[in-house]
Amino acid sequence: MADRVTAEDRLAILAGLADALPDPAIIVDRRAVVVHRNGPAAREFPALTTGALLTVALRSPALLTAMDAARQTGNAQAVELYQAVPNETWHRAHVAMLAGDDGLLVLTLQSLTAHKRTEQLRSDFIANVSHELRTPLTSLVGFIDTLLGPAAKDEAAREKFLAIMRQQAGRMSNLIDDLLSLSRIEMRQHMRPTDKVDLAQLVREVVEGLETQASEADVKIAVSAEGEAIVTGDRNELYEVFENLIDNAIKYGGDGGAVEIAVGPGRGGYHYAVTVTDHGVGIAQQHVPRLTERFYRVDAESSRKKKGTGLGLAIVKHIVNRHRGQMAIRSAPGEGMTVEVQLSR
Repeated sequence: MADRVTAEDRLAILAGLADALPDPAIIVDRRAVVVHRNGPAAREFPALTTGALLTVALRSPALLTAMDAARQTGNAQAVELYQAVPNETWHRAHVAMLAGDDGLLVLTLQSLTAHKRTEQLRSDFIANVSHELRTPLTSLVGFIDTLLGPAAKDEAAREKFLAIMRQQAGRMSNLIDDLLSLSRIEMRQHMRPTDKVDLAQLVREVVEGLETQASEADVKIAVSAEGEAIVTGDRNELYEVFENLIDNAIKYGGDGGAVEIAVGPGRGGYHYAVTVTDHGVGIAQQHVPRLTERFYRVDAESSRKKKGTGLGLAIVKHIVNRHRGQMAIRSAPGEGMTVEVQLSR
């Protein structure tokens, strides 16, 4: 009886220590049955209940091997775990044998998911930037070789090729400008702006700056704004937000012949909302959540022809986040697109 009570008391102490840890911690017996899990473990692995086999929720041969090694050697083991379902997750698992004759093991798991996803985003970003720069650069090199060789004395070819080269150089310049803009915004993401900006006036200025482009695309822009709409923000960044949104509406919603912009009251705790609506072809619902991803394009060829860099909406999202605002995109095939930005005073 004394031994049993001592074992129970010992488990209670270990459970208390596990409950004090911020990361998931699990205690298992010799049969790999869970005898305790702390709160973080219960939240992250709901199937891992007390009395259940560890392998029910953590199906990893590498983890079982580490547990065996910990029992045989008495030394702590570390192993990386990857779970594909229900969502992709990565953890660093530490397995340690507890002193005593009850054969208890304690597993602590440190999440690597955010780190892994950041690494993947960085890798994808570098690959995308390389691709986006390589394409026009390859074109430039090809035309330069042609002008230095077969077309060296062809006046008509020279003028044609130089015009294309200028266009490709402009494309690279736009991409670099957007990359620098995105980097600058991310560096200041944690710093909320403190200046006061009138959204109604700002939107009108953006529209004036895009009048030539709208006219060339045969698009009419209508602005609806009553009185002032003062918010806390960075004027240059907010100008960039609405310039990107209205520019996109002109480029991709031009088939509808009109772009409508409304400045009005916000919802859900936000004071003001600006909506930019076009009446173009719209896009399918499955694409909408990914529109703010860097370099994501519904139609890559069409985007490049319209001189899009694939970073515009990513920049918008980061600026809106820095302003503690909210952005929503609504679209459907044949129904155009509406982008709403909500901001506070």
